[in-house]
Amino acid sequence: MQRDDREQLIPILDETFQAFERTLEDHRPELELHQIGAVRSVGHGIARVDGLSGAKSEELVRLPGDLLGMVFNLDPKEVGLILLGGSASLKAGDEVRRTGRVLDVGVGEALLGRVVDPVGRALDNRGPVRTTLRRPVEREAPPIMHRVPVTVPLQTGIKVIDATIPIGRGQRELILGDRQTGKTAIALDTIINQKGEDVICVYCAIGQRSSAVARVIADLRAHQALEYSVIVVAAGEEPPGLQFVAPYAATSIAEYFMEQGRDVLIVYDDLTRHAWAYRELSLLLRRPPGREAFPGDIFYIHSRLLERSTALRPEHGGGSLTALPIVETEAQNVSGYIPTNLISITDGQIYLSPELFQKGILPAVDVGRSVSRVGGAAQLAAYRAVSGALRLSFSQFEELETFARFGTRLDKETRQIIEHGRRVRETLKQPQYQPIPVAEQITVLLAVTSHLLDTIPVDRIAEAEAAIRAAVAEELPDIAPRIRAGEKLTGQDRETLLSLSREILEPFRSGQGAND
Repeated sequence: MQRDDREQLIPILDETFQAFERTLEDHRPELELHQIGAVRSVGHGIARVDGLSGAKSEELVRLPGDLLGMVFNLDPKEVGLILLGGSASLKAGDEVRRTGRVLDVGVGEALLGRVVDPVGRALDNRGPVRTTLRRPVEREAPPIMHRVPVTVPLQTGIKVIDATIPIGRGQRELILGDRQTGKTAIALDTIINQKGEDVICVYCAIGQRSSAVARVIADLRAHQALEYSVIVVAAGEEPPGLQFVAPYAATSIAEYFMEQGRDVLIVYDDLTRHAWAYRELSLLLRRPPGREAFPGDIFYIHSRLLERSTALRPEHGGGSLTALPIVETEAQNVSGYIPTNLISITDGQIYLSPELFQKGILPAVDVGRSVSRVGGAAQLAAYRAVSGALRLSFSQFEELETFARFGTRLDKETRQIIEHGRRVRETLKQPQYQPIPVAEQITVLLAVTSHLLDTIPVDRIAEAEAAIRAAVAEELPDIAPRIRAGEKLTGQDRETLLSLSREILEPFRSGQGAND
């Protein structure tokens, strides 16, 4: 190096050295305190930990192997954790670190069409879910003054429900019945019917078999319903801690969309297994058992969950969250502990009868034992023209059908009621995955309540109904928008629909089909 070059380099080195000294003077190292505990014992889905005296309830902690836990019990000498993952590799003496935050989950548009677990980890082999916002899984329900009455209908596409047990946006409608009676089928049909309705759907599977969950996902994908849905899965083989937090995480995901002013539908399938998971955790952590070995706050864990479903005022977002919790009964015992708790929390229930299911009457909705406490306030005006007569004729039929089985001599009026009721029941049958548009439902139900189907053989009712529906879609496209907008059926509209039905049904009365 030449002398001139060295002389030019010296000022640069001096300046760099002075800048380095200033940086050292400005640097003030900060001490961070981390409270670290040690695993004392490990059980199925739980762990007991020493040394976390400052831990708070529901705080998230980290264990070896990227395992997460949530503080559940705060005892004088130890902390009880519920584990949010497999504990096969966990052992006594392992290190436990506090995180200083509660359990949260990622929320946002990126979740649409995805399958995730309650912690937000992707389960669909499509890479990680890129969310920018996180929400605690446990959140307070909106205050009463932030809510509005439930008045906007949520159409399920199922005739018997839309006509007799209406569901509104922001309502909590319980679906209950014995196992294998079609509870999940009703929820899936409702999700599929939201296509094109600008309703986000969240399906939360709790304690279900993985094969059953895979079948649900495949069905939603086949009907193009997955693109506006989020699937949260805590399968039966997962630890009870994941099953316990699953519905709360799913609700936080749904609340994000509700607070953006969107309408959201959430399905909890099912809360019976959620209660079982909570009972298992409570017994393992030695919480005092109560009735049926459930802990004393079993009612509260479901009430604080379902209270988060509501319809908000415009100034607070204006969205709505509609809940369809599912609960399983045993031997039609609706008065069981968990079913009665949920019946008292929700705004009505849809009861599915195993007897109707065995007779092939699907969906197996028992109209007499089902109720919607919101009632006609959340029903399109056109349904009110048919729902009252439909319920009355169906209840009369069910009462008289029992006597008819004994071979009793019946008068002409009673025989007419029974024959009419059989056609009402046949009309209310509906295959799965075939939701029906509102205008077509109204026309078919108006025809049956006006006794137009009474002269059609029972075995041809389904064929006659299909013909009426096809004619409505082709010949009366102007009435459908007005019905969906909530307008009442005028006398002229009613006569137009009945005239069309009479014309379509004429070939069936003469013994021929619509295509003969």
